[in-house]
Amino acid sequence: MIDKSAIRSTDVVLEIGPGTGNMTVKILEKAKKVIACEIDTRLVAELQKRVQGTPYQSKLQIMIGDVLKSELPFFDLCIANIPYQISSPLVFKLLLHRPFFRCAILMFQREFAQRLVAKPGDKLYCRLSINTQLLARCDLIMKVGKNNFKPPPKVESSVVRIEPRNPPPPINYQEWDGLTRIAFLRKNKTLGAAFKTSSVLETMEKNYKIHCSLKNIEIPEGFNIKAKIEEILVTNKADQLRARTMDIDDFMKLLYAFNAEGFHFN
Repeated sequence: MIDKSAIRSTDVVLEIGPGTGNMTVKILEKAKKVIACEIDTRLVAELQKRVQGTPYQSKLQIMIGDVLKSELPFFDLCIANIPYQISSPLVFKLLLHRPFFRCAILMFQREFAQRLVAKPGDKLYCRLSINTQLLARCDLIMKVGKNNFKPPPKVESSVVRIEPRNPPPPINYQEWDGLTRIAFLRKNKTLGAAFKTSSVLETMEKNYKIHCSLKNIEIPEGFNIKAKIEEILVTNKADQLRARTMDIDDFMKLLYAFNAEGFHFN
């Protein structure tokens, strides 16, 4: 993982879940500074003891606490064998972090890693795939068998390289996330069917009314939310599309089409 990250001597590296510091020490050999984020105070004590009195002591900064609740400082690279249960929220916390970092080398449960890199039409293609790929380039770089761990876990692992798109796409991410949430609710259904569910229609109508009141737009008499959404989908040849085969461009076109008619998803 360290080799694949191509650490420079000027880099600040964020490590999440350093444990007793096996990887931390190797990173400290190459980087200018390591910021290690650890929630377990017993492991923090081990890590501090390990670098005490060595040249690495001054290069290591330890953040104690839950990485998902912590404000992350500036860093160039992120290298982590992360707790698998926080995989999804952590990926998006990193990708929405500013200023941009160069890349992240992260170990995940294998199926999660495959979802990150899945393409339209793949069995594992899902909302996670498209939302991540909107914001970053993702590549599978290594498989890690369970026998590489002591004790061996029940699952296989894979290492993924994530490189943020800089500059990011000119899009409101909250809106994008709202649209993909609806589309992938039943990824094998057509969008025409997905947008007909009562909960989706209710939310869309509420958002539309808020938009109109903020912009002083009068809602036409006899306005029918269902008919209007259907019209947008049909006009943009999207009513028969299914989320599982749509790519980023398809979703972007659809989001712009809805926005142009005053429909918002955040």
